[in-house]
Amino acid sequence: MQKIVVITSGKGGVGKTTTAINLGAAMNYFGKDVLVIDANLSTPNVGIHLNSPEVPVNLNHILSEKADVSEAVYEHESGLKILPSSLSIKELKRLKPEKLKNFKKDFEKLADYIIIDSAAGLGHEAQAVIEMADELIIVTNPEMPAIVDALKAIKLAEQNKKPILGVIVTRVKKNDIEMQAETVKEMLEIPVLGMIPEDLIMQKALKEKDAVVHVYPKSRPSKAYKEIAARLIDEIYDSDKDKEKFLERLFKKLRFK
Repeated sequence: MQKIVVITSGKGGVGKTTTAINLGAAMNYFGKDVLVIDANLSTPNVGIHLNSPEVPVNLNHILSEKADVSEAVYEHESGLKILPSSLSIKELKRLKPEKLKNFKKDFEKLADYIIIDSAAGLGHEAQAVIEMADELIIVTNPEMPAIVDALKAIKLAEQNKKPILGVIVTRVKKNDIEMQAETVKEMLEIPVLGMIPEDLIMQKALKEKDAVVHVYPKSRPSKAYKEIAARLIDEIYDSDKDKEKFLERLFKKLRFK
């Protein structure tokens, strides 16, 4: 059974796109057929993250009815499928995000799991994406402004009667200042699916234009995303057995110098 999972947040800059890509990559790691769609039409970044900033056919062409859905799908070397949006701002005024739901059945034919990166915030674009979701995942940071905005996103989802799988908290430093997982759970009243540690490796992966799950598969963030993915798709994953060996850690340090 195909499932459309929308990754959303109440504000930008919390790691929503990074989460969409790496959660999709983690599901693909477990052998699932996954498609990541960049439905952030105003500020699309999925293509940039995966070294496909501009492609011949994209989501904009689909919404403009200039191409079929299958023509805009590209396969990463890992096997992960992506459907990018255009970086051009010329077409934005003519695009109608609410038309996305018209292509839901077409999207479902392309993969078993469809991960959609929503526009940030609670505007027209974000609402249009939420409307076509089967389930939602909220992304936030462990700080009060991000949590408050996440709560707004939850209320919007509830108004649309969309089930929420839970929240993924990114950029976790594990200090005494940031909000703890239990506090986040109590405030948002939804399950905490996982905590993604703050790690320089994330910036390194972005520089290499690939998902951290692909290029640094045994790093702490990668294992955290794999743990979340495993729970969502009922797979067995032992992060303790997926540790870096001494020589791998040494090579990484030398590589970063």
